[in-house]
Amino acid sequence: MWGAPFSAHAKKMLLLGSGELGKEVVLEAQRLGVETIAVDRYANAPAMQVAHRSHVIDMLDADSLKQIIHQEKPDVIVPEIEAIATHALLELEEEGFHVVPTARAARLTMDREGIRRLAAEKLGLPTADYRFADSLEELKEAVAVLGTPCVVKPIMSSSGKGQSVCHTESEAEACWNTAMEGGRAKSTRVIVEAFVSFESEITLLTVRSVSGTIYCKPIGHIQKDGDYVESWQPHFMSEALLKESEAIAKAITDELGGYGIFGVELFVTQEGIIFSEVSPRPHDTGMVTMITQDLSEFALHVRAILGLPIPSVELLTPGASATLKAEHASMNFAVGGIEDALSLPRTQVRVFGKPETRAGRRMAVALSADSDLQKARNTAKQAASLLKVEEYDHEQ
Repeated sequence: MWGAPFSAHAKKMLLLGSGELGKEVVLEAQRLGVETIAVDRYANAPAMQVAHRSHVIDMLDADSLKQIIHQEKPDVIVPEIEAIATHALLELEEEGFHVVPTARAARLTMDREGIRRLAAEKLGLPTADYRFADSLEELKEAVAVLGTPCVVKPIMSSSGKGQSVCHTESEAEACWNTAMEGGRAKSTRVIVEAFVSFESEITLLTVRSVSGTIYCKPIGHIQKDGDYVESWQPHFMSEALLKESEAIAKAITDELGGYGIFGVELFVTQEGIIFSEVSPRPHDTGMVTMITQDLSEFALHVRAILGLPIPSVELLTPGASATLKAEHASMNFAVGGIEDALSLPRTQVRVFGKPETRAGRRMAVALSADSDLQKARNTAKQAASLLKVEEYDHEQ
């Protein structure tokens, strides 16, 4: 039990990262009477707009991070992005603070090297062949070994930032530059992955709680430039492939430990399931669960990290999501077309409220449900196409 927000016995949850996913986590926590604090590197981030209070700090600065934690003394620290001084989280955990799911999990999944080595080298999970490179010359050597096409990613980034496909060895320098510009920390290390010929990509949302481990129905998704643009649930899979996916998800999440939701990304190939990545937090492709499940991924995450029971999760309807992305940078914009999008059947819209745009930045998502999954996908894409990011005209 816990008291009301702002009382002496309030349960306090502090988010490190306050984007659209964090916003939904805050809303779910407040439904259970939790006091919420949103932290990010910029002001007026989406979760800050709904939290009880907020702070702007450089989350890669360990001293700033520890200072705000000591000031707020939260019961639960919830990392919502990768760009955090995770070594500081390890120290805070040793002091007795509760980091979700654990500080070790946050540290390992912050960079692609830690989680890839854990999955492939310790757990023996099937992954794409890979190499690491600390310079352009090492990248060229890795491309020569792995062959083309191959995928080049910063070891720390999110939502596909800095990711590119190297189609020929002559493109290595351009891929290196893309990785350096798109990484979310000052690192010059990249991972180079052999290209996987897959039939589909899925996210298997895996929930660890006091009730045990449960899985949401698989979510199919399509990425463009490394960032998701469309997702749907359920994604059809044979029973054998589903069991294989769940076994991989359980192996990696059991190793990471702690309570919460994990977004396990997998490739479905003709030879079987290949592990790609895991995030110890709600996943962007999982926004579709806001319209498909009785408990969204955000509700599941909050329940799990608060130590509350989750006996089951039910798929209520097939559904899909499609994103609205900005085409250029602006601080003077408006999101339009909401009325047109909402005129479509069984459709919802979430406008994130980000204070500024930049090219490719996700600004809203359309959610549609239908007993026919393909119809849901078509409607979600239509709704997203009706949404617009436009320069604001004060005369209108």
